[in-house]
Amino acid sequence: MVLCGVCGQALPLCRHQPRCPLRRAAAAAPGCSEPCRHLETAHPEPGPPGSSCPGAPRECPFCGEAAGRELEEHVWERHGHLLGAPGTDTGNGEQLYECPMCSLTCTNIQILEEHVNLHLEEHSFSEGGHIRDLELAQQLQSEEDKWQRSKEEKREREEFKKLQRQYGLDNSGGYKQQFLRNMEREVDRGRMQPFEYHRRKADMMESLAFGIDDGKTKTSGVIEALCKYYQNENKDVRRVWLSAGVDHFHSSLGDRGWGCGYRNFQMLLSSLLQNSLYRDCLRDTTLIPSIPKIQSMIEDAWREGFDPHGASHFNNRLHGSKAWIGACEIYSLLTSLRMKCQIIDFHKPTGPMGTHPRLFEWILHYYSTDNEGGAKVVCTSKPPIYLQHQGHSRTVVGIEEKKNKSLCLLLFDPGCSSQEMQKLLKQNSDGTNLKILRKFMGSLKEKQYQIVAVDGVLSLEEKAARCRASQVLTSEKIP
Repeated sequence: MVLCGVCGQALPLCRHQPRCPLRRAAAAAPGCSEPCRHLETAHPEPGPPGSSCPGAPRECPFCGEAAGRELEEHVWERHGHLLGAPGTDTGNGEQLYECPMCSLTCTNIQILEEHVNLHLEEHSFSEGGHIRDLELAQQLQSEEDKWQRSKEEKREREEFKKLQRQYGLDNSGGYKQQFLRNMEREVDRGRMQPFEYHRRKADMMESLAFGIDDGKTKTSGVIEALCKYYQNENKDVRRVWLSAGVDHFHSSLGDRGWGCGYRNFQMLLSSLLQNSLYRDCLRDTTLIPSIPKIQSMIEDAWREGFDPHGASHFNNRLHGSKAWIGACEIYSLLTSLRMKCQIIDFHKPTGPMGTHPRLFEWILHYYSTDNEGGAKVVCTSKPPIYLQHQGHSRTVVGIEEKKNKSLCLLLFDPGCSSQEMQKLLKQNSDGTNLKILRKFMGSLKEKQYQIVAVDGVLSLEEKAARCRASQVLTSEKIP
């Protein structure tokens, strides 16, 4: 009996006694077809190349033992007697040696040795090739992930820059720079003569130096014209309430596309300056300020402590930019001027088809309080209302109540030109020109609206209290 060199199992002794191909010694290890059959059944050839775990030590194809870089030495030392097992006798004294890995018959033990070495090299190459394929796949996946991250970061940067441009926070200049660039374009297109360019540039520089609006976009007298129209209107208006005198201001070459909030503040301020109740608070602001001056006034309010959260959004800087402002900035500025005001947030529609009947009801109550009576046209002492929604703002200057009880707001829009507004000064009898002012409930269908309403003045103590409260400023929400 002989023992298997792989598992130690006792095997029948064969008549053949070949030399060990590894040791080349006379005391050869036994070998024959019986050990070969045992090897094939008890110790089958390992699975397909690459089946081992990537990165694991190289395994012996006979016993599965981890052999590392010494695989070839391990095979010949531990299993060389199997590789030297002779096969059939050719009849002329020659022995045939069968490869236990592929059953190829060799006539020479040296040839078999070289043949088996090729198997071992192929086995090692397959395992290494599998590892290299995995590494390549991981590398390709890593590069793909890196490219995707880079693409996403680029898209986010572009979106952020787009938002910065949209809201005037891209450091591209402010009112002055835009005014000059737009005038230069007008000259290039032949719409403006060079002498007019220099004249308007000089006027603009003077206006900015004094911080006073040049008045070139202002239309006065519209409220008075509306009073006369409604007194003679007999068709469908039951009652109408109007704000105290309000001048209309529209966007110019310097603020087109971003200045609506500032222009609405100018409209509101034009009414407050004509009201004796607010005149004392505005003794330092007797004329309508320019847009850069309004930006500086908002920055002054921030420095006093108003709305630090909003200030941080603009990096505490508005002057020299094209930054959009909204209800919070208007509130902070008015409160810093000792105006008693509030923000009302209509944060969701309260009527069918996305309408806001509660907004109309609130405005009606604002104008009609202390102004009840039988008069059809009520010219109140109420200041106009700042109305904000996503992307735009306007000024509410009055409200109509129709004979069928429906309500209609009267709005001054900074996007409406002086030429259109001046048509209202020569109002025709059928009221068709009022279309640019009238907004029925079905016309205001934005998801959310905010208003800023002024209703009195603040003492110094009340102003200080509101400044502290604005540090956690939240608007009142209408349920």
